[in-house]
Amino acid sequence: MTATTPIRVLIAKIGLDGHDRGARVIASALRDAGMEVIYTGLRKTPEVVVRAALQEDVDVIGVSILSGAHLTLLPKLRRLLDEEGLNEVPLLAGGVIPESDVEELRTHGIEAIFTPGTRLQDVVSYIESSVHLNRS
Repeated sequence: MTATTPIRVLIAKIGLDGHDRGARVIASALRDAGMEVIYTGLRKTPEVVVRAALQEDVDVIGVSILSGAHLTLLPKLRRLLDEEGLNEVPLLAGGVIPESDVEELRTHGIEAIFTPGTRLQDVVSYIESSVHLNRS
């Protein structure tokens, strides 16, 4: 019997948004599900998140964003990740993101968007499925 490697998730807060309750709740739920979670803390730049993703060798990156800058910061983060060879690492977003912006974010490579009211188990299941497919 071989032990499986835990899923490593980077949870990030980019931009000037200073509210991190949602990010902390998600991080706790992911830890409770057996994942290793690295939390960047508040007010990080996309460049800092990319460096952390590289250093921590993460399987998934989740960004909590409430500032309204999602159409600027998330595509920039995806582009920087791709430039560093992290194009296979799923980039997920959560927070206050209008439904009208979801499709545009998906065209920029944001794989999934979780808005307020999403069940924690749905986030856990999505990450488990996504990583399982990438590891296969």
